[in-house]
Amino acid sequence: MARDKFHEIVRIALEKDGWTITHDPYPLQLTRRKLGIDLGAEKLIAAVRESEKIAVEIKSFRNDSFMYDMHEALGQYLVYQPFLQRKEAGRMLFLAVPQPVYDEYFMDEDIEFLCEQYHLKIVVFNPQTELIVLWKK
Repeated sequence: MARDKFHEIVRIALEKDGWTITHDPYPLQLTRRKLGIDLGAEKLIAAVRESEKIAVEIKSFRNDSFMYDMHEALGQYLVYQPFLQRKEAGRMLFLAVPQPVYDEYFMDEDIEFLCEQYHLKIVVFNPQTELIVLWKK
C-alpha cells in the first residue's frame, strides 16, 4: 500500500495533538481481502479514564480535478466505514485534509452538503506547522 505524501506530517500532527499512534496502518481484515486505513490512534481522556479511538485516512488532493480526488476520497471513506464499525464499533473514521485544500474547497456549500449527507468526519492539518487545525465531526 502506497503512503500518501502527507502521511508522516499527519502522524506528527496527531502526536503533537496528544494522540498515540496505535496502528500504521490500521488493518481491516475482510472475509477474503485485506484493507488498511492509513493510521489508527488513541487518546486518553483522563477525567473519565477512558480513551477515544480514531482511524485516519489521509488524502492530499493533488490531482488537477478536485472532484476526481473527492470521488476517490469519499469512495474509500464509504467502503472503510462499515468494516471499521464491524471490527471496532467505538473507533471513529476521519478523513485527513491539508488546510489549503480545506480552505479552498471544503467551505463550498456543495461540498459541505456532500460531507453532511455522508456524515464525513474531517481532520484538517497544516502541512507547514505539522499541527491539527480543525476537527469536524
